[in-house]
Amino acid sequence: MHVLAMLHAYVPGHNAGAEWAAHALLRELAARGHTVDVLLSRADAGREAYDVDGVTVHPHRGKNDVVPWLAGPGRADVIVTHLENTARASLLGQQHAIHVVHLLHNTFPKSKEWLVKGTPSLAVYNTEWMRDDAEAWWRVNRGERQMPQGLVVHPPVAGADYATTPGDHVTLINLTVEKGAGVFYALAERMPKRRFLGVIGGYGTQVVRDDLPNVEIVDHTPGHLMRERVYGRTRVLLAPSVYESYGRVAVEAMCSGIPVVAHPTPGLKEACGDAGVFVDRDDVDAWERQVTRLFSPKVYPAAKKAALARAAALDPGSELDMWCRTVEGVAARARTR
Repeated sequence: MHVLAMLHAYVPGHNAGAEWAAHALLRELAARGHTVDVLLSRADAGREAYDVDGVTVHPHRGKNDVVPWLAGPGRADVIVTHLENTARASLLGQQHAIHVVHLLHNTFPKSKEWLVKGTPSLAVYNTEWMRDDAEAWWRVNRGERQMPQGLVVHPPVAGADYATTPGDHVTLINLTVEKGAGVFYALAERMPKRRFLGVIGGYGTQVVRDDLPNVEIVDHTPGHLMRERVYGRTRVLLAPSVYESYGRVAVEAMCSGIPVVAHPTPGLKEACGDAGVFVDRDDVDAWERQVTRLFSPKVYPAAKKAALARAAALDPGSELDMWCRTVEGVAARARTR
C-alpha cells in the first residue's frame, strides 16, 4: 500500500501534538511494510527530503509537488490529511478517485464541515468525546444522511519514548494564555521556594517572563528530547488549558508517573481518567493547594502510582492495529473499484 500524507508541517521540525499524533499513525503503517510519503505545504521546512522512522518527508517546493502521487506508477492508494490541508487533499482525492482519510484533532466547525464537503472514506477522531460531538453535529446538520466511516484512535504515546525518573519542577508546556501561562506565573509568584519550568510551545503567542528567579524557560523541544529535557526535570505537570481535544503531554508525563493537575476539559478528562487532579483554571487558590498537596511525601507516591497505571491502561497497541487494518481496507476498496 502506498500512503500519501498531505500535511502542513511535520516532526521533528514542528512538534505540536497533532503532528506527533499523525506521525505515530504513519510510522505504524511504515513499520508494517507500507510506503509512506509526507508532502508538506509550508515552505519553511528546508529543501531536502528526510526520513523519520521509515516515513519519508518531502519539503514544499511548489503547487505541483503532489502530481507524482496522483497518477502513474507513483500513484497513492490513500491520502491522509488534517487541519489546514484537509480542503486541498479532499478535493484532489475526489478529482483523482483516491480515498481520503481525515485526521480530526479538534471539534471546531470548520473541521466537521469537511466531513460533508470532503466526503472522506474514513474519519479518525482522537477521542470518544470528539466522535460523540461530531455525531451530534451531524444529526442536526445532515439529518438522515450517513456519516463517513469513523474510528477513534487516541493519540498514541509509546511509554518507552517518555518514561524517566521525575525531577523537581512544576512544569507547563506551551506558554500561551490559552494553555494557562497566567496560572503558571501566578503559581510561581505564590510559591517562590518551588522551581518552575516553562517550555516554549510549537505554536501560539508565547508569554515569556524573566522577572521570576524560580522560573526557568527552555526552548521549544523536539518530541524525542522531551524525556531528557522536560519530563526528567518535572515533578508535577500543569495543564490549565481552556481547550484540549485530548491532552497528549499529560499522557506523556504520566508515563513517568508524573501527576497532572488539569482544567477539566472533556479531552483532558478522557486522557487522565481517575489519575488526573482537576481544578478550574480560574481558581488559582485551588491550583496552589493541589500543587502543594502533591509535593507532600505522603501524597506523591500514590499519585505517581495512579499516573503510571493510567499510562499503562492507555497502551496504544490495539488501537494502532485497528488503524492499520482499517486503512488497509480503505486501500483495498480503492484497488477493486
